[in-house]
Amino acid sequence: MIINNAQHTGDKGKSMNSYLAPLVQQIQPSGIRKFFDLAAGSKDIISLGVGEPDFKTPWHVREACVYSLERGFTGYTSNAGMPELREGIAEYLETRFAVKYDPANQIIATVGGSEAIDLALRALISPGDEILIPEPCYISYSPITAIGGGIPVGIETFGKNNFKLTAEDLEAKITPRSKILILCYPSNPTGAIMSREDWEPIAKVVEKHDLIVISDEIYAELTYGSNHVSFASLPGMLDRTILVSGFSKAFAMTGWRMGYACGHPDLISAMLKIHQYTVMCAPSMGQVAALEALTNGMEEKDRMTDSYNQRRRLIVKGLREAGLECHEPQGAFYAFPSIQATGLTSDQFAQRLLLEYKVAAVPGSVFGLGGEGYLRCSYATSVSQLNEAVERIGAFVSQLAREGA
Repeated sequence: MIINNAQHTGDKGKSMNSYLAPLVQQIQPSGIRKFFDLAAGSKDIISLGVGEPDFKTPWHVREACVYSLERGFTGYTSNAGMPELREGIAEYLETRFAVKYDPANQIIATVGGSEAIDLALRALISPGDEILIPEPCYISYSPITAIGGGIPVGIETFGKNNFKLTAEDLEAKITPRSKILILCYPSNPTGAIMSREDWEPIAKVVEKHDLIVISDEIYAELTYGSNHVSFASLPGMLDRTILVSGFSKAFAMTGWRMGYACGHPDLISAMLKIHQYTVMCAPSMGQVAALEALTNGMEEKDRMTDSYNQRRRLIVKGLREAGLECHEPQGAFYAFPSIQATGLTSDQFAQRLLLEYKVAAVPGSVFGLGGEGYLRCSYATSVSQLNEAVERIGAFVSQLAREGA
């Protein structure tokens, strides 16, 4: 049977879109993917757009997976994940970030950190609940909230505060319907971090208003000059926080889709029920690889982090010399320069930079409140590519200055 996809119609000429849930129809496609599509097929593009390490997964991690396949380890694991992996995650989090979880009932291995966030929201949201989201932020939080029946409420953060969340800004957005606060520090897209001193007033507001926190700590290992402070480590916050993380960023394992969530047994049990009926369990060979990364991968992780730090200094210096104001990111692998002085919108700047100077970066506007006027530049690419990219950006900014003269 051959279907003419060009028509996109069902019986009697009815549009197939009419069968879709209205909520899904209202969700906009990823603004990041739009720029990937524009860059597709173009030659000589330097991409600063992808939030993905340019390193390959370390060989010993790949080898552990290959060996598991050779031994025929290809079946389901327990729904929550291999006990050995959950034990490894528990030991790692206690050693690195001073948060203690029982691997038997407080940890679940997920298909990337994204599934963990989705599970947490679906387990917690009742229709009409308001979900507080500091912005600019990772682009998935609001759509996943809406799909789950919640109402996303953005909290704008500002460059003058290094994009840190303040207790005052959080308090101003809270209503009787507020239920969940989503945190992502170190931040995608801004590179901002929060210190213990920054977290303490936030924790007081959370406790005062009886909020549950979903803390996305996927970039926890990528900090420069200071150690990551997990929100769950704050006094009184362990039980009311679902800690989400994974192996994609720090261990260069994006395609393995291995993440995890940790929290109070009641919360993890609810998430596990959804997980059981949707994906069953995280991929068994991915779990083997993740355990190997935790067990023997810290040296490689540190080497990659040192390399990101070198590139971080390079791109911030280069962007500033190009004439763009840029706060110093203290975590993740993104710079977030302001392009406001050029007079262009973020979308205009990003499109012209791509089409005229062959550099792909992401307009800040796709990341929510406070993102307009900024550009996300990933420095998870080679030093030679970064040097060439900042030269091209500098040439573009100079051209814009001449146009405005």
